[in-house]
Amino acid sequence: MRALWTAASGMITQQTNVDNISNNIANVNTTGFKKGEAEFKSLLYQNLQTQSTNSDNVLKPVNAQVGLGVRTAAITTVFTQGNLYENDYNLAFALEGEGFFKVRNQNGETLYTRSAAFIASPVEGGNMICTSDGMPVLDVNNQAIIISDDYNAMEVSVDSEGKFSATNAQGDPVDLGIQFGLVQFNNPAGLEKVSGSNYKLTVASGNPMEETTTQGLTQSRVRQKYLEGSNVQIVDEMVNLIVAQRAYEMNSKAITTADTMLEQANNLKR
Repeated sequence: MRALWTAASGMITQQTNVDNISNNIANVNTTGFKKGEAEFKSLLYQNLQTQSTNSDNVLKPVNAQVGLGVRTAAITTVFTQGNLYENDYNLAFALEGEGFFKVRNQNGETLYTRSAAFIASPVEGGNMICTSDGMPVLDVNNQAIIISDDYNAMEVSVDSEGKFSATNAQGDPVDLGIQFGLVQFNNPAGLEKVSGSNYKLTVASGNPMEETTTQGLTQSRVRQKYLEGSNVQIVDEMVNLIVAQRAYEMNSKAITTADTMLEQANNLKR
């Protein structure tokens, strides 16, 4: 019976929808988190009648087709700007725009992130700017950002273009010749999510475009002592959760109804 399998496919997809909404709600306070939206598409259609006529032997203008259910097409990441929150920590950064910070993981791969609560990790000759997981943050030359021992890494200043400066012993500002390496993507929704609010390059996302060298890009603005909050709107997610729950209930009701009809058909002989 078609109704059983069609309704079952609806329950499966709505379960995926609830799983995605639950993940959004769980990350409502995660720095730099971007919400996901589940998208669905219909399955094949069964042709009950390709051509038919009415009582006057005139062809009907439409065919008779019955859909066979639904499945999850994609869970799309939405990269809208999150709210910026002021922070007293000197190595807290937020981006206004479509850019991403570059970081390097333990395997030497370059990852991309909007979560920028960085730390200063001691290394030979200075302090390296890292993520909370210890991954070095990269500059425009794809090199780890290291602040020399001549300056206090916790007191550096970063302008809106991501350029670092510090104050020398005489109290004069000094340009450190370091700049955050910020990139953009033609299709950021194609990036692969990995743990720690990081993203990984894929074929769908396209190659990263360096903001400092790619013509036509609107450069992102770096905000020091700010963090970008999640773009999850808790009210919207609660409404979506209620809608998904009701859709799940209606599909389960369809299965119950189909089962009742089968029971009645089986009892006709009696």
